[in-house]
Amino acid sequence: MSGARGRPTPGQPTITDVARHAGVALSTVSYVLSGKRAISEVTRNRVLASIRSLGYHPHAGARALASRRANVIALVLPLRAGMQVPVVMQFAMAVVTTARRFDHDVLLVTSDEGPAGLRRVAATALVDGVLVMDVELDDPRVPLLRALARPSVLIGLPADATGLTCVDLDFHRAGWACVAHLAGLGHRRVALLGAPAAVYDRGTGFAHRTRAGVVEAAAGHGVDAVALPCEEGAAAVRRTLADLLERHPDVSGLIVQNEAAVDPVLATLPALGRRVPQDVSVVAVCPDRFAEQASPMLTAVPVPAEEIGTQAVSLLMRKLDGEAVPEVTLLPPRLTVRGSTAAPAPAARAGR
Repeated sequence: MSGARGRPTPGQPTITDVARHAGVALSTVSYVLSGKRAISEVTRNRVLASIRSLGYHPHAGARALASRRANVIALVLPLRAGMQVPVVMQFAMAVVTTARRFDHDVLLVTSDEGPAGLRRVAATALVDGVLVMDVELDDPRVPLLRALARPSVLIGLPADATGLTCVDLDFHRAGWACVAHLAGLGHRRVALLGAPAAVYDRGTGFAHRTRAGVVEAAAGHGVDAVALPCEEGAAAVRRTLADLLERHPDVSGLIVQNEAAVDPVLATLPALGRRVPQDVSVVAVCPDRFAEQASPMLTAVPVPAEEIGTQAVSLLMRKLDGEAVPEVTLLPPRLTVRGSTAAPAPAARAGR
């Protein structure tokens, strides 16, 4: 929101003109616009009347005063260890694109300040509502979100969604679907290579829900399952896979929920004497782009970043319009079978 449209053209009233007309200090007008400091209702109304009288509207903050809308939403996206930035940016692009359809801009907030940063953003008049990403099961931002006057939507699902609005892929069912597919092919021992350890350590919801789905589905299908975090980088993936296959040589099905590990996994397995899918079947939970570009193309449950981002913005806009919305919207997983899965070899079916 900078550049030419933020500068008054000749003849346009300025913030100084507004202050003079209202008989207040320049800083008072600024505080009314930003919401950074409490201003008495009498003074605020006088400033707003001067803004309307003078026709002052050089930027989104001033345009909001007549309609009570800033036409800006905040996307709180803290950049943390273990996050898959290319995937995160797919969500962000979907949010920006959808927001423009509603004539809104997006303020991207990437600092990891927890509740304090969220409170700072929501306290200003710069945004109408807030979208929150990288949601933890016991997210410290949740109590504040319940108390905020501004509407919010979480892209993710905490342990307790009461009083919130959340949208996400049903990662628990996604983990279940991966195991069900492998079990249906005849695999009896599978392994989940998950997100980096830092993602599990901070309690990120999607990782824990997928792991829980895998474990529960394995028990339900009579399949042995092991779940491991997987760090980024080819060397780390090779160490993880080598250790896994040394300790569990009869593993014949892998579930990968770590986009950065997809290509290294497919490159490392042949080097360890395991062909895909003849010796080891691989299923991924990842955006379709990663699955389709892999060799062989991966059987996968896609993470529908565009659909989730679109729904998140749409839910927020409905809340801004005073509509009632569901607390939780979980998109059902859709497994697409490609060339990376097959029935296990006889040795794997019998146990190595």
